[in-house]
Formats: sequence, structure tokens, C-alpha cells
Amino acid sequence: MTKPSVFTADLILPAIGDAFKKLNPRQLVRNPVLFTTAVVATLLTVLLLIGGERLAVGFQVQLIVWLWLTVLFGTFAEALAEGRGRAQAASLRAAKSELKAKLLLGTDDLYEMVAASQLEKGEVVLVETGDLIPADGEVIEGVASVNEAAITGESAPVIREAGGDRSAVTAGTRVISDRIKVRVTQEPGQGFLDRMIALVEGAERQKTPNEIALTILLVGLTIIFLIAVSTIPGFASYAGGGVPVAILAALLITLIPTTIAALLSAIGIAGMDRLVRFNVLAKSGRAVEAAGDIGVLLLDKTGTITIGDRQASALRPLSGVDTDTLASAALLASLSDETPEGRSIVMLARQKYAMPTRELPSDAKVIPFTAQTRVSGVEVAGVVIRKGAVDSILKAEPELADTPAAAELREITDEIARSGATPLAVSRDGKLLGAIALKDVVKAGVRERFAELRRMGIRTVMITGDNPLTAAAIAAEAGVDDFLAEATPEDKLELIRKEQAGGRLVAMCGDGTNDAPALAQSDVGVAMNTGTQAAREAGNMVDLDSDPTKLIEIVGLGKQLLMTRGALTTFSVANDVAKYFAIIPAMFIALYPGLGVLNVMGLASPESAILSAIIFNALIIPALVPLALKGVTYKPMGAGPLLARNLAIYGLGGLLAPFIGIKLIDLAVSGFQLA
Repeated sequence: MTKPSVFTADLILPAIGDAFKKLNPRQLVRNPVLFTTAVVATLLTVLLLIGGERLAVGFQVQLIVWLWLTVLFGTFAEALAEGRGRAQAASLRAAKSELKAKLLLGTDDLYEMVAASQLEKGEVVLVETGDLIPADGEVIEGVASVNEAAITGESAPVIREAGGDRSAVTAGTRVISDRIKVRVTQEPGQGFLDRMIALVEGAERQKTPNEIALTILLVGLTIIFLIAVSTIPGFASYAGGGVPVAILAALLITLIPTTIAALLSAIGIAGMDRLVRFNVLAKSGRAVEAAGDIGVLLLDKTGTITIGDRQASALRPLSGVDTDTLASAALLASLSDETPEGRSIVMLARQKYAMPTRELPSDAKVIPFTAQTRVSGVEVAGVVIRKGAVDSILKAEPELADTPAAAELREITDEIARSGATPLAVSRDGKLLGAIALKDVVKAGVRERFAELRRMGIRTVMITGDNPLTAAAIAAEAGVDDFLAEATPEDKLELIRKEQAGGRLVAMCGDGTNDAPALAQSDVGVAMNTGTQAAREAGNMVDLDSDPTKLIEIVGLGKQLLMTRGALTTFSVANDVAKYFAIIPAMFIALYPGLGVLNVMGLASPESAILSAIIFNALIIPALVPLALKGVTYKPMGAGPLLARNLAIYGLGGLLAPFIGIKLIDLAVSGFQLA
């Protein structure tokens, strides 16, 4: 996925204009620290105009300019973060305005051209080479290469075809070869483009709990330092001197945490933006933040841990049953089964066991699979053949439950389950024939990814409808920490509530209506874009690529957001220490000469020290903007090593950088005789 540079003319020029617009007091008051800085700058401006200070005019002008630049750099950081999203929204809106649809009128390829906005859910459109896909939908016929760069930023085309995991298509993407028929799945005004535009233009987003808490802390520190600075004139008067208002203002601005206050909003907006660029829509910043704090991750086995389509790998007949007899029965029972598992049984019977190619007789009666019976099959010429879970077959044929054949079947199916495969029993006219082994293939690399999550301190739980033996084998092969077998929607909900009651945040992904309760209960619920409407409404995130394994990356993005905020807060607080060493001795050295020992940086003069500290305080904000927007690099590790790493890099760095920066600025200020 391409990542545009932070500093480009297309982004910077509009952001500069927006930075000035954000000086509106109604907007600025939402950031109390920058608002305080603006008030101080206004006060000094007024005092300069009325001649209320005895300081040199040039010195006062420089202080005022750098104080206003401090405010502007803060509003610029937020405007730049918003601008990155709005640039994407503009291209999406342009794409939406030109969308037209070839609405099919019947079974033939006759169509009429209509505006994409007029399409209704369930209608079918034809999309040919060069056409933009007019609405979110599902490919029901054909296969085509689709360029999704306008949405995902990924330049390489992808294949979209009917009947597979890659059947979902997104409005605004372009077909670059062949043709497909697409059934519209979006509600009017609720498609990807609409949601994306609403998300990236949601500049007035609600602050997350952590962000609110940090804002309260910054406000508290500002009030404390305001009170502390207001007491200084009294001490100065007692010592027989005075401190100009401009110097007090400079001290206040260097004391209050302007750096993190200026970057806080940009960090939050950029976190949401990174998630969007990863093709995930979050309904709130709270969900992104919660992803960084989760302690338990629930993952469906099928499609997440395993490839998804179980393949028949072997037939295991009972004693006295010929292998060809079992293969023939399994073939007949699966000919009408259009699931990937059913097709794989047919393929196995024909290729490995040399069963002749045949079709179901016209008088055959299909026994459809239902969630209640969990059995499917066929009735041919009065002969009933069934396949399904062992317990379900024995329930359908209760007279077989206590027979030696049933006991042998259980031994075979237990052995299949222990190997990590799923067993299906086969019966014909009240006689058990044997079992089919359906092999789940664990995705390459998932074991390493779960080890990575373990290093993050996250416990992984596999959710599956398989029996406990099969579940245990797959869990061991995949490397998850725990599993929940034979899971029902109620079981998932109970597990999530149990974990939350223990004080842990829980994340899960799902795509079905039966996942909706658990998605709604989870702290981070990721719904697949190809899933049901109920699932998408229940989750607080939607994965537009419908890739369940992306939940692992979402966790990393959430942790990166929290780390970035924490790292820059640490840096901001640490670099204030150096500013104190610069400005406090400069203020009081005339009244208390002994404070000269605190001038460890050897700054040229009190005026130069004060001006250098204010300049550094302003310049550090734009210097940190790229880091705030890009995010701190996250590496999986425990909380202890992570804290030590951040303190070493951003704590020590925040302490040393101002000493170096202020000294260099002081050399320039004194060299050019600016103070």
C-alpha cells in the first residue's frame, strides 16, 4: 500500500490556511494549553502596542512572534493530520460523482445506464473492462482483474470472482480485464464510499477516554503553573526587584506542556487515518484505542487459523465394509452437496478410489443439511444414505447407538479427530459404513503470529464448532493459548463476559448473524465487509478486505497509537526540564546571583536564554509532526521492557535534546545579536 509523504505541497498549503482558521477562539478553546498560549501572546501584543513594558522593543517583538508561531504550529499539526484524510475523501467524492451503472433488465445482457445512487440492494449490474464498479456488491458471475488503488492504495490488481472468498467488490474500483455481474449488497447511502467520506471528514471526532484523561492532566498542569507563575512577582518584590510581564509569560509557556498539547489531536486523527489506509473502518476512536489495550483475542478457526475449506483426505471403512462400498455411498451422499467439503469428497472418491463419474438419478430425493439435524444425504430407489457428525448420524439412526459398529466408529472418529481432522460418519439403510476425514489446513505463518501476540501479552483463544479432540489438535498445531470447542453463540457471549469480568479487554472477529451478539459485546468487534448486515452493525470496526487475520494488525495499530501518545508525552515532559534550567536562572540571576550555578548551559545572557527557550519550545512542535503522524515503531514485547525502551529513547532523548537545541539557538541568537 502506498503511503504519501507527510510534507507535500498538496497537503502543506491547505494545512497552513486551515491553521490560521483554527485560531478562531471557538475552535482553539478545545485545546486549553494552546488557548492559554494564544491568550498570553495576545496580552503581550497589547502591552507592546500600548508601551506597557520596559523591555527592548525588538526583544518583545521576537517573543510575541515565537509565541504566535507556537500556537500556529500546534493548529498546523492538527490541520495537516486532517488534511491527509480529506485529500483521500476528495478523490473518493470525485470517484463517486462519476459512477454510472449498467443495470441488468433480465436474464440476458440487456441493460440500461443509471446513476449509481439509484441502485437498490439486490439489483444486478454488469461491469465490463474499463468500468468503475458502481456499488459495493458480490460477484455472482464471471471473473475479472480489479484495480483497487483508489481505495486501498495498492497498485497491483486483484482477482475477483464468483463463488469464492474474493467475491466481494467495492464501489469506486475499476475492472481492468474481462467482465463480471455484480449483485448490489449495500443499502442506499451506506456503501464504502459514503462511509469512508464520512469517516475521513469527521474532523470533529469524539475524543477517546485516554485522550480525555490526558487533556484533563494537561489542563491541571496548566492551572498549577499559572498559579505558580502568578506568585513570582510577590517573591521578586520581596527581594527588592521586579519581573516584567513578558518574562513571566515566557516562563509560563515553557512550563506548561505545549508540545504534547499541540500534537495530541494530530496523534488521534493520524491513528484513525492509519487504520483507514489499512482498509479498516472504525466507528469510533475508542475502538482503535481499545485495540491497543486488549488482553484476549478470540478468533474463529475456519478462515482465520485454517485456510477455510476443509478437504476430504481419507475414507475409513468399518470392519467388514468394503472400501469401494464406503466410497460409493460417500459419493452419492455428496453429489448434491455444493459446499467445498462436499465437492472435495466427490473429488476424493473419483480420483483416489476410482469411483466412476455419475450423476444423481432423476428420481433421487436430496436430504438437505440443516442446523438442527446436522445431516445431509440422498434417497435413491428407496435406499437412504446419510453423512454427518457421528452424534447426528446416531441420533438419526437411534437403533445403532449401542451396537459394536457404533463403538468401532467412535474409535475411528476419535483417531481422526486427534490427528486434527474433522470426521464425518456415513450410513446406508440403517447400517454404519465408516467415516470420512476432512483435513483442516493451518495457514502458513500463523504459529509465528500467535507467538508474536504472546510477546505482546495477549492471550489467543480459538473458537470452533468442532469436537474437543479436533479442536485440541488444531489448537496445538496453530499455537493458540486456548480453544472453545462446539461453540454456540451463547457460548461465545459467555466467554467474552467472563473475560471482561476479569478486567480484560476482548477482541473478536466475525461475519455471520450468529456472531452479532459476541461482536456487540466485545470491546473490539471486527466485522467482515462480506458478512451479514447484522454482523456489520454489531461490530465497531469493519474490515473492507474481509480478512479475519487482519485483527492481529489492528491490535498492532492500536498499540502503536497508545505508544505514540505515551512516547511524545514522555518526551514533552522530559524536555521541559531543560527549559527550566535555561529560563529560571535567567529570570532571577539579577536578584539572586547564586542562581548562576544553575546556568549549566552557559547561555550568553538572560534575554538570550529566555528567547532561546521560547524558540526551541516553538520549533520542537513541527519537528515532531512527522513522528506524530507516522506513529512510533511498535515491536512486540512485554510491558516492562516496552516502558524501559520508551524511557530510554523518549525520556532520555527528551531530556538531552533541549540542552543541545537551546544551546545552539543561543549561539545563533547571541551571534546575530538578536537579544
